[in-house]
Amino acid sequence: MTSATDPHPPTEPASADWPPPAPPTAPPEQAPRWSLPALLAILVLAAVLYAWNLSGSGMNTFYSGAIWAGTQSWKAWFFGSLDPGNFLTVDKPPFALMVMGLSCRVLGFGTWQMMVPQIGAALATIWILHSSVKRVWGHVAATVAALVLAVTPITVAINRDNNPDTLLVFLMVAGAALALRATRDERLLPLLGAAACFGLAFNTKLLAGWIALPAVFALYVYASKAPWVRRIVNLALAAVVLAVSSFWWAIAVSLVPADDRPYIGGSTDGSAWDLIMGYDGLGRVFGGEGNGGGGGGGGGFSGSAGLGRMFNDILGGQISWLLPFSAIALVGGLVLCGRAPRTDLKRMALVLWGGWTVLHYVIFATAQGTMHPYYTTALAPGIAALCGGGGVMLLDAFRRGRRWAWVLPVAFGVTGLWAIVLLRRASGWNGWLWPVVGALTAAGIVGMLVLRSGNRGRLLTVSVAAAAVAALAGPTAYAASEPFGSTGGGMGGTNPTAGPSTGSGFGGPGGGTRGGFPGGGEMPGGMGQNGQNGQAGGFPGGGELPGGGELPGGGQAMPGGGNGELPQQGNGTASGQTPGGTAPGATGEAGQRGGMGGGPGGVGGADSELIAYLKKHRDGAKWLLAVSNSQSSAQIELSAREPVISMWGFTGSDNAMTVAKLKELVKKGELHYVQIGGGMGGGMGGPGGGNSVSTAVSNWVKKHGTAVKESAYSKSSTSSSTAGTSGTDSSSLYRLDPSDAG
Repeated sequence: MTSATDPHPPTEPASADWPPPAPPTAPPEQAPRWSLPALLAILVLAAVLYAWNLSGSGMNTFYSGAIWAGTQSWKAWFFGSLDPGNFLTVDKPPFALMVMGLSCRVLGFGTWQMMVPQIGAALATIWILHSSVKRVWGHVAATVAALVLAVTPITVAINRDNNPDTLLVFLMVAGAALALRATRDERLLPLLGAAACFGLAFNTKLLAGWIALPAVFALYVYASKAPWVRRIVNLALAAVVLAVSSFWWAIAVSLVPADDRPYIGGSTDGSAWDLIMGYDGLGRVFGGEGNGGGGGGGGGFSGSAGLGRMFNDILGGQISWLLPFSAIALVGGLVLCGRAPRTDLKRMALVLWGGWTVLHYVIFATAQGTMHPYYTTALAPGIAALCGGGGVMLLDAFRRGRRWAWVLPVAFGVTGLWAIVLLRRASGWNGWLWPVVGALTAAGIVGMLVLRSGNRGRLLTVSVAAAAVAALAGPTAYAASEPFGSTGGGMGGTNPTAGPSTGSGFGGPGGGTRGGFPGGGEMPGGMGQNGQNGQAGGFPGGGELPGGGELPGGGQAMPGGGNGELPQQGNGTASGQTPGGTAPGATGEAGQRGGMGGGPGGVGGADSELIAYLKKHRDGAKWLLAVSNSQSSAQIELSAREPVISMWGFTGSDNAMTVAKLKELVKKGELHYVQIGGGMGGGMGGPGGGNSVSTAVSNWVKKHGTAVKESAYSKSSTSSSTAGTSGTDSSSLYRLDPSDAG
């Protein structure tokens, strides 16, 4: 290992059975000739994985609808409203939506236009991590870290989706890299920049953007060379920047009177502060506040909470491939630092990236609230940095001292064995791969042990490379299945995952779905999406996904037929084409890509006949329709390109629509049509509300509204029914006029 690849070589003397390293061929500050081409090749590989066949990947309809709304209304863009009429927002701060919305305002609304900034952020994350690792451990470590991050399966999956996690990880990695630079160089500006990045991460996904902050704080307090007074002052200034960059949106929302702003989705009182502390904040960690389905003993999207969660059938193939290696590299690296001064750069980096990994691991593993598999993409940068930097430290110790001759082989051995376990879980999927991984791992370890003694450096390098290839083969195969697999991306936008189905958590990868529901779509225990038995938000027919019909534009969707879904033709086929073409994210097979925009369980698009009817009889109303939940409203909105109200939010539990508010909208002539019941939009767009407020609204609509028969807008309504009855010409669609509101 030359100084060109390791600018800070260990001081431990070489062992008798290994000669000292060869003199450097280049000054320490000069990069080896291969370094930049290697980085560029990794970036090209990542770009292909993230962008190839992107139109075949289902986007998240929920966010797609909000992004479209932001292109129609600057007010919707600022608040993150789900519709341009600004009735209700998404259940997160809007920073990621703002970025994608600006891209769509410039380039036009569509899948690629949404994803350009997402893919750019993903590639920038790789570059920043490479640069940060390179400054500490050298070019070899940086190259390994960049490659590991690029091919992490769940990272590939989420970077092909319009969820906010891609931008979240970019901002957190940028903040961590700046914090390390600030500690190393004793400069205030990078520290303030780090605080700003973490603040923007908070405005991307709330408390998830702060998970790594304790590691950053520990790094600066422990390793800074500045006097204590200066450290305290610098941290105080950084805290001010963090507070401003984190809470500016919530403060701005609070300054706008409630009557002049949309209801903040995911909150219980319409305020941003309740969202921060409740459903999408602490509720994700401790459960409650609409987070009943994600953790605890009941399992969830990622399986039951517990320290072994990252290795279960659902998450194992998404993130855990290199967790054993990174753990050994972290512990080994800290031991190798020994009695180095507290300002030792390698120990700084180990504290930062090790703290990053441990914090994310513990929180994700023990979270009692909603826990989607794609959240674990935030683990990937820490794992990648530890594999690169810690791995190089273990390799150097392996070559230089007999006491460490067993550590690196053991690390590769454990990693290879775990890869075989993960690959064998996916029965019938590339069955040839696990024997190859096993053979390469064994050959690499044997070669390392045999060739360690003597002057056979090139052969030793080949052995290490074989073990490394074996370690990366499994995750790379999972990652490549997204753009190049037979399913053409094969994942639902609401719950994207990579590779074959191996798990059994509802909404997770399993049972032949990708982001849908395993076992043919049945929810554990027959529960509704909120995790509560028999709640109105459950799925028609006791939780099973219905059969597939066609989406407008040719994709597969779910037929109507229960709990107030959007009416469709009797054979489950929505006739006609989506106005303006297929909405971004509209895809093929139900249950695999999430239908139009990737709704839960492979949700399809809206019935074009109904949309045409609503437009014809809109009579100047501000909103085309009001439906039960956000997923349904977004699907119809994307098909109709008109504002649609989500009355009770994503989980169906928001108190956004009340009887008093509905009366007011009807009196003003701003709303004429209401669809009551569960899922809509051509299938099961999510829960439809099950609390006293939604019940009161539904009862009032039934009492005062005029039911619209399906025959009024559908040419074939002889056998279908959307009100839950069979063989009748009925509907859960109601017309309301100002006179009905008294």
